[in-house]
Amino acid sequence: MQSGLNFGIYPLSAAGTPAGLATGPDDDYAKVRQAINDLNGGKELLIPRNYFVYAGPTSEKGNFARGDALLEHGLMGDLVIGSMQESDFQLEEWLYFVRKVIARYGSVLRSLQITNEPNLSFMEGARPYTQDALIRGVITAKEEAGKLQLKLPIGIGSVPDGPVAVPQFWDNLGAAGGDAFVNSLDFIGHNFYVDVFEEEPLELDEVAEAVGHTLQNLREVAMMKAGIPRSVKIRVTENGWPTGRNPFTDLVRTEERQAMILESIIRKVHELRDQLNISHYVLFGLRDADSSEEDLFHHFGILHDDYTEKPAYAKYKQLIQELG
Repeated sequence: MQSGLNFGIYPLSAAGTPAGLATGPDDDYAKVRQAINDLNGGKELLIPRNYFVYAGPTSEKGNFARGDALLEHGLMGDLVIGSMQESDFQLEEWLYFVRKVIARYGSVLRSLQITNEPNLSFMEGARPYTQDALIRGVITAKEEAGKLQLKLPIGIGSVPDGPVAVPQFWDNLGAAGGDAFVNSLDFIGHNFYVDVFEEEPLELDEVAEAVGHTLQNLREVAMMKAGIPRSVKIRVTENGWPTGRNPFTDLVRTEERQAMILESIIRKVHELRDQLNISHYVLFGLRDADSSEEDLFHHFGILHDDYTEKPAYAKYKQLIQELG
């Protein structure tokens, strides 16, 4: 049995939206580090989770510049490598990039996730090469970590099945993956947002129920289709509840409600950790992209964009200390 959850957080500000990227004031790495130290409460209970986006060999320079800045400020923890190349994808170039990331940062990484949302139909799931990139990327990452004698957990990402998910993703992964893939896989990361995009707000008990259904479906349906055993851990790798106005319903979402919803979600994940072999909960995210913008996509943070606290900040700190 696990003693508690491993906690994480997306420490930067940019956030994806249906209309592109939500951005705002520049990230202040010193303030990010200060906030994470405070949330940790003198222990190392909270790990930053960051992203590289591979878009061909020309994207390497920008990814490594960002990675070096994160490393300099002690913010290189869990890392995701997503692939969003529009055309002319070359598998060997992708695998070369995966190996270079491990060689450069592997000694300080806490885990490496290959793909972020490979079954999301309008993101990585829209790329015809994604399944091969995922399978071969995981196998290559595990082999490279072994060569360097690194105990580096390797995983993949996912989103819940539904209207925007790639049909038959898990069945196809099971048919194509094989033993080498499954044996190289340490965790499945799951990105999901409860009570964020629904037309009608959920009650707190409905929030917890939705969390349970989502995670049970991943473990007992999706992963089984792919032949992935229960020994492979589940990580909640993106989850949050933004404040601000919902542009689709015009409902205003309060900061006080954010703290209540996040507590309901996190306690449910903690409750299910042994039953479903869940090891991590990662919050998206630390800071708003732009607190002056009205829509909710700029307001995922538990801090405003000037790093002042919302009520959920103190609540997350309490839960980390209690359940971590």
